[in-house]
Amino acid sequence: MNNTMIQYFEWYLPEDHFHWNRVKNDAHNLSRVGFDRIWLPPAYKGQGGPSDVGYGVYDLYDLGEFDQKKTVWTKYGTKEEYIKAIEECHRHKIEVIGDIVFNHRMGADETEKIKAREINWSDRDQALTGEEDVEVWTRFTFPGRKGKYSDFIWDWSCFTGTDYDARTKTTKLLEFNAKKWSENVSQEEGNYDYIMGDDVDFSVPKVVEELYRWGHWYLDQTKIDGFRLDAVKSIDDQFFPGWLNEMRQTRQDNMFAVGEYWSGNVEELVHYLSESQYCMTLFDVPLHFHLRDASTSYDRYDMSKIFEGTLTKEEPQSAVPFVDNHDTQPGQALESWVEDWFKGHAYALILLRDAVCPCVFYGDYVGIEHDQKKPVAGLKEMVWIRHHLLDAENLEDCLDDRHCIGWAAKGPHPVIVVMTNGLSGSKSFCLKGHENAVWIDIFDENNKVLSDANGNGTFSCKDGQCSIYIKEEDHRRMKEDVYYESSNCQ
Repeated sequence: MNNTMIQYFEWYLPEDHFHWNRVKNDAHNLSRVGFDRIWLPPAYKGQGGPSDVGYGVYDLYDLGEFDQKKTVWTKYGTKEEYIKAIEECHRHKIEVIGDIVFNHRMGADETEKIKAREINWSDRDQALTGEEDVEVWTRFTFPGRKGKYSDFIWDWSCFTGTDYDARTKTTKLLEFNAKKWSENVSQEEGNYDYIMGDDVDFSVPKVVEELYRWGHWYLDQTKIDGFRLDAVKSIDDQFFPGWLNEMRQTRQDNMFAVGEYWSGNVEELVHYLSESQYCMTLFDVPLHFHLRDASTSYDRYDMSKIFEGTLTKEEPQSAVPFVDNHDTQPGQALESWVEDWFKGHAYALILLRDAVCPCVFYGDYVGIEHDQKKPVAGLKEMVWIRHHLLDAENLEDCLDDRHCIGWAAKGPHPVIVVMTNGLSGSKSFCLKGHENAVWIDIFDENNKVLSDANGNGTFSCKDGQCSIYIKEEDHRRMKEDVYYESSNCQ
């Protein structure tokens, strides 16, 4: 059975430490609509304390339990609330996906004086200086935790480099004495091992051992069901096959894992999958860029080619398609927002076809108050249709026009999708076993089609719009379920 995942956070969530409770309170509604996986934000203490979104990792063992970085709780709540939220998701048969950030550490407790070389940001293989004396924030002692769960102390030997010299109070890229960036990473900027903070060195045995120990601890403490792996393009591609295998053996199941490899080049993603022994799926970043380009190009975009050069087409079993996420939303470093008029098109393309595990963004599902973004119209209905009606193994495609494309997912409860990025258009389908049936567009209840005595029908959409048709009786049941969900999450 195919899955449907929701990324249950966005960058600008309020700093009210209540998010784990939101998850717990919404689990029943999410399950009823049709979600069976939920990706939660990083649960551990970040350098920003109560305001840290979770990617400025300070202490992996502090899930909101210790008084560190001026707070006990994280931005999202306490460890106890986190675990209760996971338990509630499990009660409603939703798998919980933990966000794993291994690439870097930030907010060290002490500095160390060492030698390092300054490196060219644009060409990470080029040293700008010889070895020089520097003072770097690289010693993590976690005084608030006092050795509970782990007495491992991180120091400069655990890292490859950093970006700040406290001795001269200057920001610069530093590669540490006798260290070298990993070669098994993206070749962007010459070598993309370094992203931010203190760059974890995966060639150090004691570091790898500690990350394995932490993985076992995290699974035991939280009982999560899978992993979202951050910034895999910057982590030695030989690390995760072993780590994931160990975690899967611990749980004695094939735990789901999806990696974030941020590249629009599908060949680069396929290469990473091969090098990492297909130990994970990857977010389909090329498809995201296609959706963004289609939304910003209007009728200049060739809709018949929207899946060309995407992971969804080249490696469908390894692809996790998405429309937007916390990094692509307005104001973020990777901003590449899919324009609002095209959101319905985009979600129909990933939810109502044969994708194995599409991912819905929280900001599209509930809106983003910070940017005055409203929930995407019809999104809950599409998730419901995917879960309750869609027969993804029986698709008839009509991706045959630059502007108007469509498809029919046939079976006991057919779903017909027609969309255009230009003038109005239509597609015709024969739906055997559904003769003289009434079909209703979920976006416009007054837009109905009657299939003839042979099951033939012509399904249209208006200028620049997407129409999704389901049978009248399915439409009635959908409204009852989605209305129930909406009325119970106020």
